[in-house]
Amino acid sequence: MEFAVGWLGDAYPWVKAVHVIFVIFWMAGMFMLPRFLVYWHPLPLDAPENQLWAERCNRLKRIIINPGMVVVWVLGIALGFHLGWPLWLWVKLVFVLGLSAFHGWMIGAARRFALGKRPYTEKTLRLVNEIPSLVTFFVVILVIVKPF
Repeated sequence: MEFAVGWLGDAYPWVKAVHVIFVIFWMAGMFMLPRFLVYWHPLPLDAPENQLWAERCNRLKRIIINPGMVVVWVLGIALGFHLGWPLWLWVKLVFVLGLSAFHGWMIGAARRFALGKRPYTEKTLRLVNEIPSLVTFFVVILVIVKPF
């Protein structure tokens, strides 16, 4: 399937706006999930609060993170075809692929926590909590400045 550059026509600003809205939702969740795991980490495995944290993570995943990522990807691909895939957008795509992998890793970590496993140290979780910030930094520069 091949699209002409500009194929979204007058819908372009609306598609872009909805894309940005769902980026905000997805990123909010990606900031929250690692922080949830940091707070969950020190609880004893038999603590009643473990179930509450598992439910919080599941809700975050089900209501915010997963739908946000899906909409971001669908609309982002549409926008890519509209723009003709300039180089800066390919670089952005690499960062979004990395964030998607991080998303999967965090969902897996939350599942392991729900099973009573703590495969990562609290320090590791605090460090990886910065990954969404770094991705945001580079993606915003790519989208606004378009350095190449």
